[in-house]
Amino acid sequence: QVQLVESGGGLVQAGGSLRLSCAASGSIFGINIMGWYRQAPGKQRELVAAITSGGSTNCADSVKGRFTISRDNAKNAVYLQMNSLKPEDTAVYYCNVHLLRMDYWGEGTLVTVSS
Repeated sequence: QVQLVESGGGLVQAGGSLRLSCAASGSIFGINIMGWYRQAPGKQRELVAAITSGGSTNCADSVKGRFTISRDNAKNAVYLQMNSLKPEDTAVYYCNVHLLRMDYWGEGTLVTVSS
């Protein structure tokens, strides 16, 4: 019913910036949370940042002060601005939409931060 497509990943040097985008195929109505997760090799998937339909945000301590999540409800999109990137940020980043009945996931976009 809902498809998510991420973009904006790539290779960047430590200290650089990237902006990830995620577009939903259809409108997202009602109570919902959009977020970004990431999974590095050998690690479990973890929450990076999330934003509610009302605009409240939360982020992981590891990215606080460096990453900013935002959304555009008119465009059914969520964004992740990543600044001051570190090699430990290297991972596949996944867009997520959490609804009352279902969770939807994008296929992921790879972010590689070199030293």
